[in-house]
Amino acid sequence: MKINPKYFPILIFATLAFGILLGGWLNFPDQNQFLAKNNSKNKLNKLIDFINTEYVDNVNTDSIVAHTVDNILAQLDPHSVYIPPKEQTEVAESMRGDFVGIGVNFYMYKDSLAIIKTVENGPSEKAGIKSGDRILYADKTKLFGRKLPTDSLFSKLKGVEGSEIVVTVYRKSERKNIKIKIKRGVIPLKSVDAAILLNATTGYIKINRFAETTYDEFKTGLTKLKEQGIKSLVIDLRENGGGYMDQAIAIADEFLKDKQLIVFTKNKKGTIEKTFATKTGSFETGNLFVLIDENSASASEILAGAIQDNDRGTIVGRRSFGKGLVQREMDFDDGSAVRLTVARYYTPTGRSIQKPYSKGNEDYFKESQSRFDNGELYNKDSIKTPKTPKFKTPKGKIVYGGGGIVPDVFVPLEVEQSKEHTAYLLQSGILGQFVFEQLDHNRTIFKGMTFEQFKVKIDGTDLYFNAFQKFLSRNGIDMKLDDNKALVKRYLAAEFARQLFNESKFYEIVLKDDAMVKTVLNNK
Repeated sequence: MKINPKYFPILIFATLAFGILLGGWLNFPDQNQFLAKNNSKNKLNKLIDFINTEYVDNVNTDSIVAHTVDNILAQLDPHSVYIPPKEQTEVAESMRGDFVGIGVNFYMYKDSLAIIKTVENGPSEKAGIKSGDRILYADKTKLFGRKLPTDSLFSKLKGVEGSEIVVTVYRKSERKNIKIKIKRGVIPLKSVDAAILLNATTGYIKINRFAETTYDEFKTGLTKLKEQGIKSLVIDLRENGGGYMDQAIAIADEFLKDKQLIVFTKNKKGTIEKTFATKTGSFETGNLFVLIDENSASASEILAGAIQDNDRGTIVGRRSFGKGLVQREMDFDDGSAVRLTVARYYTPTGRSIQKPYSKGNEDYFKESQSRFDNGELYNKDSIKTPKTPKFKTPKGKIVYGGGGIVPDVFVPLEVEQSKEHTAYLLQSGILGQFVFEQLDHNRTIFKGMTFEQFKVKIDGTDLYFNAFQKFLSRNGIDMKLDDNKALVKRYLAAEFARQLFNESKFYEIVLKDDAMVKTVLNNK
């Protein structure tokens, strides 16, 4: 089955997801950047000069250099990468945790920029932009009917803090065009999606990546949950590809006692740097559970490994990605950068969880797909990791290195093995696109409802399930959903809640029958 990729992304301006995947697989020991300069004329520089001055045709030497750098880094390891200037800017914004813009979630619906939702208390919400509005013009620049690339759309809406932009929107409910002046502001890019109660004594915090603001966001959520009286905490690191190493370490410090080892690194020279917990932990004794899956990587694995190796909590889910390499970022004068692997990291017991990459980058990244094929996502006994070397935690539990972190409690993928693509479909942009179109067709259907009233209404109908099946077929996706009806209906209800209410309401619904969460609550 092949799903047309154009239906998957929803362009989310408020979260600026571009570049996160790239940054997410990487660990950063700190947030310093190192300027890479080389004034000597090496062979590569001379070759480029010869091409510029002597070659018979005009050639874009910048693209040649980028291609050459990519090929060089590909000989090293899968996580040493070159980032072109444009992508570097986008990744930097995502990892910084904010950007300056108008604060809207949008995607291109047919030929128009359609507003899914405004950022709460953001510039657009304050100016009166509403869900369903189409932005036709940004100042005098026409945005509809042009098939503008995403970066062009962003550049029209982003700008300097405090600067003003006049947008012309078409409001379907009023059937008229409206001009609205918006003052651009700083828009947070949240890395903590939710901090909510699962029950009266169990808190839940979802972390989507480790950015500069993640620890502060996490601490705010944890403080709120403690004030609500939690005695147990669930940290959800599923689909979290990582990010800044120091943020994961700071979060681990909240749970570990003074002088407990969190992580250590070893570089080419054999120099070892150890990081220990301090006395400042605010949740050192409560029950702790960490949820991971096959896409939990790097900084996520540092946090999970620190908890597992210190016998501090229970790791629940499926084997993590297996990335134990540390990168350092070095900038070039043109705004591009290279992220070069400079060390390996090790969990407190001394294990490296880096999976093999000797067969090349293609096989390395396809390894995750092989977990479907060998049945690992459905049966713990099918996990293929080295059984040596063995490591022992302080309480005598045996753990293994090489190939990710194996959870203490295994939870299989929720869908049937023959329908594994359903799980990824439900987390793709196409679900949000469908829900937007349903709401856009009739925005008054849920108007004035409380969240409880909304849940009763959405749970009591198969209308949207049947419509979603037809929507997939119309868009060339041949996937039958009946075998996973309950799961699909849950994700549909959650996406409606996200677009009608907020992100926390999405998680309140999607977690209600979540297999990993149920495992935690049933085994406390």
